[in-house]
Amino acid sequence: MYSLNKLISLSFLILLSSTAAFAQITVKGIIYDTDKMPLAGATLQITGTNTKTQSDAEGKYQITAPNGTSRLTVSFVGYESQTVSINNQTLLNITLSSLNNLEAVVVVGYASVRKNDLTGAATTVSAKDFNKGPLNAPDQLIQGKVAGVQMINNSGQPGGASTVRIRGNSAITGTGQPLYVVDGVALDGRSARPSTSAGIGTAPDGNPLNFINPADIESMEILKDASATAIYGSRAAYGVVLITTKRGKSGETKIDVSASAGISNIAKKVDVLTGDEYRAALSKYNLNTGNFGTSVDALDAITRTAYNQNYSVGISGGTNGNTFRASLGYQDQQGIIKTTDFKKYSAAFNGNFKFLESKKLGLDINMISNQYLESVAPITTDAGFTGSLISQALSWNPTQSFYNPDGSLFIDYGSTTINPLAALAANNDKSKVSTILGSVSPYYKITPWLEYRMLASVNYSTGIRRASTRSTLNLQGIQPSGTFLGGYASYSNNELITQQFTNTLNFNKEIVSKLNLNAILGYEYSNFINKGATNTATGFGDIAADYTDAFQTTSPANRTFSTFNNPTTELQSYFARAIFNYDNRYILTATFRADGSTKFGKSNRYGYFPSFAAAWDIKKENFMANTAWLDQLKLRVGYGKTGNQDFPSGSAQLRYDFGNANGSPILTPINNENADLKWQSDKQTNIGIDFGLFKSRLTGSIDYFNKTTNDLLFPQISFSPAVGGNVPTWVNLPGQIINKGLELTLNGILIDKDNFTWSLGGNATFINNKVQNITSIIKTGSLNGQGLSGVTTEVIQNGLPLFAMVTRQYNGLDANGFSIYTDDGFTTYYVGNPNPKVILGLSTNLRYKKFSLTANFNGSFGQDIYNNTANSVLAISNLGAQRNISAALVDQPITESLANPIAASSRYIEKGDYLKLANATINYNIGNIGKTIKSLNIYVNGQNLFVITKYTGFDPEVNVNKGISGVPSAGIDYTAYPTARTFNFGVNFSL
Repeated sequence: MYSLNKLISLSFLILLSSTAAFAQITVKGIIYDTDKMPLAGATLQITGTNTKTQSDAEGKYQITAPNGTSRLTVSFVGYESQTVSINNQTLLNITLSSLNNLEAVVVVGYASVRKNDLTGAATTVSAKDFNKGPLNAPDQLIQGKVAGVQMINNSGQPGGASTVRIRGNSAITGTGQPLYVVDGVALDGRSARPSTSAGIGTAPDGNPLNFINPADIESMEILKDASATAIYGSRAAYGVVLITTKRGKSGETKIDVSASAGISNIAKKVDVLTGDEYRAALSKYNLNTGNFGTSVDALDAITRTAYNQNYSVGISGGTNGNTFRASLGYQDQQGIIKTTDFKKYSAAFNGNFKFLESKKLGLDINMISNQYLESVAPITTDAGFTGSLISQALSWNPTQSFYNPDGSLFIDYGSTTINPLAALAANNDKSKVSTILGSVSPYYKITPWLEYRMLASVNYSTGIRRASTRSTLNLQGIQPSGTFLGGYASYSNNELITQQFTNTLNFNKEIVSKLNLNAILGYEYSNFINKGATNTATGFGDIAADYTDAFQTTSPANRTFSTFNNPTTELQSYFARAIFNYDNRYILTATFRADGSTKFGKSNRYGYFPSFAAAWDIKKENFMANTAWLDQLKLRVGYGKTGNQDFPSGSAQLRYDFGNANGSPILTPINNENADLKWQSDKQTNIGIDFGLFKSRLTGSIDYFNKTTNDLLFPQISFSPAVGGNVPTWVNLPGQIINKGLELTLNGILIDKDNFTWSLGGNATFINNKVQNITSIIKTGSLNGQGLSGVTTEVIQNGLPLFAMVTRQYNGLDANGFSIYTDDGFTTYYVGNPNPKVILGLSTNLRYKKFSLTANFNGSFGQDIYNNTANSVLAISNLGAQRNISAALVDQPITESLANPIAASSRYIEKGDYLKLANATINYNIGNIGKTIKSLNIYVNGQNLFVITKYTGFDPEVNVNKGISGVPSAGIDYTAYPTARTFNFGVNFSL
């Protein structure tokens, strides 16, 4: 009996133990962020099981665990996942920390997604990786940082335009530049800075991104393939760059301060003869004139040591999820050409606010305001044989003084040779561009997984330019002649206005077990306005006033006044994107956009832009479980279609220009109608793989892309009986532009010690460009200067690269010193390709204790440059005309004849390969000082420190606009503003 009782008791204890072991426990609580704001839609899962739930709109959750010793894993997009032990607690509040890692959450157009959900080719560059120094515009921050992206500074002019190409060049009209989107607002892509200059030619363009203070940018996302860019449809053919500005964070009010100052000098000179060398050349050629007995350096005379200073202050803070950031910036950058400079004043504000007790209602406010002032040099892209400032300096006789014996400037009114110092003194060219970009974006969280958002924005920019050349200059059309008093002035004013209204509905929820859907549905309306006015006048004489203040002193017959107001372009769009993620292994993305634009013909107003992409996270498969050395292995495949509307508004319409004949207004056709004009489309395939090895010590990606551009938009010239002349009709040309290639990105942490780290990163793009099935030959690449009037050197032609260089084939000099050409120069040949075959970027960072060194290189290889400067400005015939020449011409094996005609040929096509140390910075992180100054850092920075190249011009990184009738060019160098080498000292800290 006793034994039976013991058995029953033991069985009862085992039953109790078993019941306790399998007892369930219900856990409740709230999920917060670090600001103690509830996180709606956080995912909670009992670790090791399929039991999961989501937090509600107030961050509250309830979940049942198998037992009190289970563990709970909490995750939320943009926050670090956290696993906690339940320990029999029924009330468990959990706080998630922000990842503070821009690689974890990526902006991909109208919304953010986890990087793990990306299926397209997109690269993020964050503020810590930006290029440093006194940079004027955001595109300079990412030079050399992203595979597939080539960024070229077109000239050394502070605030000057740049060329950005994503995955090659496919634009036969327009700029070919990517679409820039700032905090959700798509930019117009044009600058309000007027293009008129001081009567000596066409001035280089300004950068349309100058209005953004680089110090206010948090990150830039570059979308490269069609599956990533198709959400932007008709404007995404050349890629998309998403710019995200800095935001405030909850906590005490914080003040961030940065300041820098530095000096700049010319980085490289063109090798022309010195005074002594010039005299020796005169002797060699038995010339008895041209030696004026002195020695001068004209390039030295017009350049200087330039100074720059840059200051930025940001104030941020907030509580309870309501945050703000305000900033002020000032930049003053002198140009290395005397009289040139660039000053920028900027202010920005953004606020993120939440309302109602549930915090479901929110409002984001953004504003960027900016004004920049330029003093522009008399340097043009199309100067004739009298030249603009750089050609005047290069060709100046180095034995001729700039001054008369009495100290006044030497000006030879009987000559076409221009004293460059006199050109500087006579020129006064100033522009002012003011911009305001403002947006408001209210949103409402209908449920934890469904959000409606509206964005309304206005981007207003106005530019004023006053330019004049005084009558003292011995330049045709400027100097006095007969009753003409001389002098020229222009006053221009442009306005650019863009309005955007966007409505989106965002859905993000696990719809069935292991399958999450992140989707967006949207409607957008935009309009674009461009208008302006230009006044010109001549015949001022030597009056004691700025010409632009005294138009009334000229004869009414010497004045012109014209205005323009381009047809307003309207764009209406519907778009959708769905990202399906199954088990964090298999991701499928589908995107669709329909764009209707008033730019196109009545029969083809709408274009449709679909894309599809898939990704497979191979590392998460069971068969990869034993590969501890492999951290990531993800395969991506995508295909999509994008469009292009980078051409003038009203191009599909019959348009007229107002004029005047004998005192009566007249209308002149300037554009024929084409009701069937349709979208230019780009179809692109992308195959990529992302990998990480050795605990992410080595990471990288490989992408293959194939992009085909069809239905090419082009202004075809035809005879119009109405005007008795030629008028363009915009058409879709048959044929394709094909860009295909391979992108490689590799980043490694070579050393990772407490006191010493070393990382090395690089990217390379191998690209091939070809034109096919175009039946006509389109000429572009205009050359300028003595002997080159009306000459072109580039073509768009079937079977050749875009902008192939086609000209005479030079075969050296004959015994008499004259040029030899294949087929006597009567036949032109394909002799040069301005498109690079390899684009390279390298960066390294070394840290020892509180010191760090960062160096960034960029380069390109396989491209050719046409040296129009050497062709027309520094030819051997100049020696007989008492002008300077290239030093290389004197040392040739065969003495070149002074009578050798100036002619375009492959003689002036040079290899443009280069590798440039574009940016290097040494930092010393002092840290906190007392209770006030925090994170004090001082640094020394250098830009354009050296370049390895065989190119004989100022800089192989050049792209002067030599297009014809709206058809662009590439790789032509003509008397551009020289590149500067800059050194800066700076400090930044927080209060």
